[in-house]
Amino acid sequence: MTRRVLLVEDEPEVRAALAQTLELADLTPLTAGSFVAAKDRISRDFDGVVVSDIRMPGKDGFALLAHAQAVDPDLPVILLTGEGDVPMAVRGMTAGAFDFLEKPCAASEFIAVVEKALKTRALVLENRRLKRAVESGDAAARLIYGESPQAAALRDRVRAVARTSAEVLVTGAPGVGTAKVAEVIHLLSGAAQRPFQRLAAAAVTAEALGRAFAAAQGGTLFLDEVAGLEPAAQFALLDCLENRPGARVIAGTTRDLTAEVEAGRFAADLYYRLDLMRVRIPALKERPEDIPVLFRHYVRQACDQAALEVPEITADVVARLMAQDWPGNARALMNAAMRFAMGLGEEDAQELGLVEQMARIERSLLVAALKRADGHATEAARRLKLPRKTFYDKCAKHGVRPDEFRG
Repeated sequence: MTRRVLLVEDEPEVRAALAQTLELADLTPLTAGSFVAAKDRISRDFDGVVVSDIRMPGKDGFALLAHAQAVDPDLPVILLTGEGDVPMAVRGMTAGAFDFLEKPCAASEFIAVVEKALKTRALVLENRRLKRAVESGDAAARLIYGESPQAAALRDRVRAVARTSAEVLVTGAPGVGTAKVAEVIHLLSGAAQRPFQRLAAAAVTAEALGRAFAAAQGGTLFLDEVAGLEPAAQFALLDCLENRPGARVIAGTTRDLTAEVEAGRFAADLYYRLDLMRVRIPALKERPEDIPVLFRHYVRQACDQAALEVPEITADVVARLMAQDWPGNARALMNAAMRFAMGLGEEDAQELGLVEQMARIERSLLVAALKRADGHATEAARRLKLPRKTFYDKCAKHGVRPDEFRG
C-alpha cells in the first residue's frame, strides 16, 4: 500500500527538504504551499496523514487542522512549529493534533512521528473496512455469543424473524440484552442501511414518539421496556402502527405483558399488534455453559478498550463464575469481567465503595495509556482524549509518573 503524506509548507526550500526526507524513507509526499492548495486533498478515505506548518500566509495550520477534523476526526495531523513556538504547539495538541515537531528537527525524529501516525491511520481504515465487511455478514453469529443449544436456537430465531417485516416483541429477564438482539434483527433485515432508532419507553411522550417514528422511516424503531409506555404514548404508538406505516417496531420487555394487560396497565390492542413475532432471550442460568464463553469475550473486550494485557482466566475463576446464578445476566457478567480485567477481584469489589473502584479503574487506564505511548504524556493524553493539563492532574491524583514508563 502506498504510504502518503500530505506536506503543507509555505517555504519552498523547507518543503523540498522535507519532501526529500520522506522519499528517502520510502514515503510518498504530496506537497502543498497553502491551506487552499491542501484542503481539497483531504477526505475521509485519504489513506495517509497530514504534516502542516502552523505559520502560513492566509489560513494557518490551525485552520487546516480544524478542516481535517471536520472531514475526518481520525485523520492524524502533525503540526510543525518554529523555534520558540512550543506554547502554540501545545494549543494545537489541545485542539486535536496528533503530534507536533519543532523546526528544525532531526530526520529520524520526523520520520518516526510520521511512521507512528501512518500506523494509526492504517489501523483506523482497516477497522472501518472490517466493520463494513462484518456488518454485511451474519450479525447473529458476530454479536450473539454462546456455544449452547439455547444460544444457537436464539441465533436461528433472530435470523428467521429478520427475514420478515413484522413487528417483534423481544422478551427476557433484566440484563439479557434485548437491545442487542433488536439491533441484530435490524442488521440482518432488508432495512440494515436505514436508521435504527432506540428509545427508552418510560421517558417517551406521545409527541416524541411521533418524531422518532418519523425519523426511523424505512428503518427500525426499538422501544426499550415497552411496558413503561404511558397510556397516551401507547395509543400514539398504536396510531403510528396502523395509520403511518413505514418503520418497523421492535419492542423489548422484561415484564409479562399479558399480566400488564390484565391489570389494565397496557392496552390490549397494542399488545396484540406488537406480538406478531416473538423472540425470547434465555437467561444465563438456562445456559450455564455459555458463562465462561461470555466472560472471556467481555474480558478481552475490556482489555482491548483499556490497552491492557489479557489476564489468565484460571479454572478456579471459571468455577467461581459457574457457582453463581447471575440474576443480572449478561450485564452483571460484563461488569464482573470489567473488574477482573482491571485487576479488581470480586472480594475487593465487595469491600470497596463505588468511588474507590472507579479510582482504581481510572488509574489503570492512565497506566495503560502511558505504557502504549512509551511514557510520552502528550500521546497518552491524546489516546484518552484528555487535555494535557487534565491528564497531568489525574496522574498527580493517582500517583502516576509518566517518566516511569519510558522505554
